[in-house]
Amino acid sequence: MIRDARDTAIDLVDGRLREGQPLQGWEVDRAARERVAAAGLAAYFVHRTGHSLGEEVHGNGVHLDDYETHDDRRLLPGTGFTIEPGVYSSAFGVRTEINMYIGEREALVTGPRQTEIVTLG
Repeated sequence: MIRDARDTAIDLVDGRLREGQPLQGWEVDRAARERVAAAGLAAYFVHRTGHSLGEEVHGNGVHLDDYETHDDRRLLPGTGFTIEPGVYSSAFGVRTEINMYIGEREALVTGPRQTEIVTLG
């Protein structure tokens, strides 16, 4: 389910860029959040979906956020950001994170997409 939320967000970014359509940070967050809500876990998704990347990890650009703020800034070509949906309860937490870079008409995931759960101990 978290993997599906991540991939839904990736697909939205990729599709909009291929179509040459604008995309705002809150829209990506909402797409991921709706997948989590459909699984009945909305109450456990308690942070934004992602943030811009800069030289020191977190950047000053658009955040994928319709939870903490309603970030209506557009994702712009030449920028990087994370997509990292997660759910957290008192008993467990699950999160997946990827980094993306967007060009003029394409979005690139810059590393492998995690498909298996890795237990941290």
